[in-house]
Amino acid sequence: MRTRAKRRGRKEGGDHRDRWMITYADLITLLLIFFVVMYAMSSLDAKKYEVVVQSLQDTFRKGDSILEQGSGITGTADRYTSKNPPAAKQSAADKKEAGSTKLTEREQAFRKQEKELQNLMGVIQKYISENKLESQIFVADQPRGIVITLNDRFLFDQGRAALKQGSANTLSKLASLFRDLKTPISIEGHTDNIPFTRTTNSSIYKDNWELSGARALSVLRFFLDREQLSPSGFQYAGYADTRPVGDNSTEAGRQKNRRVEITVLRQLQQ
Repeated sequence: MRTRAKRRGRKEGGDHRDRWMITYADLITLLLIFFVVMYAMSSLDAKKYEVVVQSLQDTFRKGDSILEQGSGITGTADRYTSKNPPAAKQSAADKKEAGSTKLTEREQAFRKQEKELQNLMGVIQKYISENKLESQIFVADQPRGIVITLNDRFLFDQGRAALKQGSANTLSKLASLFRDLKTPISIEGHTDNIPFTRTTNSSIYKDNWELSGARALSVLRFFLDREQLSPSGFQYAGYADTRPVGDNSTEAGRQKNRRVEITVLRQLQQ
């Protein structure tokens, strides 16, 4: 009898020692449920979230600060001692004016200049088309400005820098467009890479450097002396054959390189 009782006691004692596993399993299950719930809550509805955030922002924006003796978010705190003025509704005109003041005067000037440049390019393109000058004059919108390229045959005789009579109408048209512009204009002369000498060309110019500079200066003189434009808005230079746009190994490429470029610069005058 005693032996059986001892065996029964040992068996029941073993059951008591393993009961902690039930509690542990329950805890693990609860933790799993907790993390599942947390994961489900983390998946927010973006639209609803935006609505809630906007509502909170509007509420805090309209409320007076209690720290400054205001009436608080609800408008009830310190109602009689509030020193903050009531929030005024901003009209559409005020919002538009506030938006425009964000641009500095220089930024506004650049925007105005860009509009003028685009209008200028449109007028020149129309003039070229109407007068069938596509083979003599080219206009392009480049990062540095609106570049007007004039073929040397249109402006000069070979080896000369004196303007042809036939170019006067076109240059006068350009001068009328430049008159009211508030931006610098650069006039640049270019040649091909064929060595230029006085003996072979019967010219007064020593080389391509002198010829390219003299041609740019002739165009500048036309604008200043004949069209009476202000000299403060102009600059000129001669680059000889150092800035080719065509292949100097072909006649067609060399013809492209012999040119005068008038560039209306994207640059505000000081």
